Amino acid sequence: MYLFEGLKQKLEAYLPADKVAETQRAFVVARDAHDGQMRSSGDPYITHPVAVAGILADMRLDHETLMAALLHDVIEDTHHSKETLSVEFGETVGELVEGVSKLDKIHFSSKQEAQVENFRKMLMAMVQDIRVILIKLADRTHNMRTLGSLRPDKRRRIARETLEIYSPIAHRLGIHDIKNELEDLGFQAMYPMRHRALKAAVKQARGNRKEVIENTRKEVETRLAAFGINAQTIGREKHLYSIYRKMKNKELMFNEVMDIYAFRVVVDSADNCYRALGAMHGLYKPIEGRFKDYVAIPRTNGYQSLHTSLIGPHGIPVEIQIRTAEMDKMADIGVAAHWMYKDDSESSDTTAQVRARKWMQSLIELQQSASSSFEFIENVKTDLFPDEIYVFTPDGRIIELPLGATAVDFAYAVHTGVGNTCVGVKVERRTYSLSKPLENGQTVEIITSPRAKPNASWLNFVVSARARSHIRHYLKHQRSEEAFIMGNRLLRHALGKTKLDEIPQKDIERVVHETKHEDFESLVADIGLGNELSAIVARRLLGEAAEIPDSGRRVAIRGTEGLLVSYSRCCHPIPGDEIVAVLSPGRGMMIHQAGCSNIRKLSKEEPQRILVMKWDDKPQGEFKAALRIELINHQGTLANLTNNVASCGSNIVGLQTEEKESGIYYIDIELTITDRIQLADVMRKIRIMPEVQRVSRHSQSKQNKSQNV
Repeated sequence: MYLFEGLKQKLEAYLPADKVAETQRAFVVARDAHDGQMRSSGDPYITHPVAVAGILADMRLDHETLMAALLHDVIEDTHHSKETLSVEFGETVGELVEGVSKLDKIHFSSKQEAQVENFRKMLMAMVQDIRVILIKLADRTHNMRTLGSLRPDKRRRIARETLEIYSPIAHRLGIHDIKNELEDLGFQAMYPMRHRALKAAVKQARGNRKEVIENTRKEVETRLAAFGINAQTIGREKHLYSIYRKMKNKELMFNEVMDIYAFRVVVDSADNCYRALGAMHGLYKPIEGRFKDYVAIPRTNGYQSLHTSLIGPHGIPVEIQIRTAEMDKMADIGVAAHWMYKDDSESSDTTAQVRARKWMQSLIELQQSASSSFEFIENVKTDLFPDEIYVFTPDGRIIELPLGATAVDFAYAVHTGVGNTCVGVKVERRTYSLSKPLENGQTVEIITSPRAKPNASWLNFVVSARARSHIRHYLKHQRSEEAFIMGNRLLRHALGKTKLDEIPQKDIERVVHETKHEDFESLVADIGLGNELSAIVARRLLGEAAEIPDSGRRVAIRGTEGLLVSYSRCCHPIPGDEIVAVLSPGRGMMIHQAGCSNIRKLSKEEPQRILVMKWDDKPQGEFKAALRIELINHQGTLANLTNNVASCGSNIVGLQTEEKESGIYYIDIELTITDRIQLADVMRKIRIMPEVQRVSRHSQSKQNKSQNV
């Protein structure tokens, strides 16, 4: 029991005797379960759960959390199960222990997949009870403290994982004590030489700074006393990893980072925070644009404080944080403050807890819309670095967004429906680009249309996990719907005169089983995606021996098929051209002109992948065509050319020039048209220009040939 004595003293300081006794009972069970097991360092294994419980006891957490911490490896490493723990210590403790345990019983295809799935399980358990992550963070903290006994490659892997996942989670939940320790330990394990050099440089710089820090601190205290403000002033030193990150990301020299002197002023009330701020601005000149009020608008993790930067004595920059004692405690332990042992009368949600609950809700949404564990973890990682901006809706509501967020991120933050139907945006009543990052304090108005839908290109610039996951979810759903519609058309065409409804159900089930699909709908969707060939599926449905007569009909393309039909850039097919489709697995159909040189080889080697198509009687939408123009380049020629194109109702989307010889140029233009008739009108308009010598339809394949010659 000697191992429990240190922990017991901590518990007796704030827990009643009966709770301490229950915790001791959990220790006995854990000690007996881990009997004979040793850590890599050579210590008995039980020392690890006791140390984890000790870290949580320092945060004055409740007895259930401490019991779960003592038992957190019992399910994973011993014969105990969740059920036996629930019977002995209650359902809550059983749930907490299971939430922290890894998924060892499940077999995964790779170590990476197992790791990602473990993260997903842990985060989902955290949503049910946030104490799961508190135990996991304490577990990781002790593991990082005792990392020295492991192999260098394993140390680096664990350190990277800590810096990428656990430290940001601690930051997101406002637990800065653990976050700072994890970062410094992770930095030391990941880059030992850099850590050593930086530590030595900081130690040397510290000696030179003592006098300046002390003098500045006295000046601050004197000024606050003159204003009758009771305050504690503490000199604040930057953490090594924080210094390293600033040097690396902002490309600063060590001296530039260390030349900033930081102080923390702790006062007794929020009112005095602002009075102290006024006193500091009277003492030293504030630096414009370097003031942040996190008291009125707390950070995403619930952090509250006033931050200001000033020009101090001898022109040195001084950073001052002003907060109450309660805010200071919250800054250290964040969301863990909610679980501190206290009387029922004291129980109330902290700012960090409210913010954490909002984040939990967002995690549930991310989980529901993510197609895989990898995508979910990617979205969570994005969400873990929320340097935030604050913008306003037209009615004055504040919306928090990550730094670099665009109008699309804003739209999805307001509501998923607003994001899905977004077509434009006004910022400060002026038209604004959807892809341009928003800035603090802007008023944003989203323009929607009921016919609009998310665009795949939005994924290139959105930064919030919520927006990204909703866009992906919509596109995936839309793609599967389009795949089914297209697959259905292709299959009915391949069956010829035989109607799909006439095929017996047993034949359909047989083919579904042979192709290893869940159901007939997924088989049809795979035909649309190009993963299955319609002709082969049709032959199987009718019986392998059956010959399917060519009906002479062709599948019609309307131009509105969306994600599953794309038009080749090598030959730019447009309505009126003879066309064929190339079936590409996973991507659907790529439409080419029938005579396109790029598909000649394929039509000989894999004719089953080539499907003869036709245009619908009334194709819809705009199509791209390419022209090559040879002209003598006089002043104003290019302007006349673009005006002639515009007069035919066409729009230029791309233009390149190339000098053939002195004064004579090739101009390649890519333009939008509706059919061959409109293209002929455009070409006629261009041809009658006196400067133009030749006009022809152009393709990349022709260009490549001319370059090869």
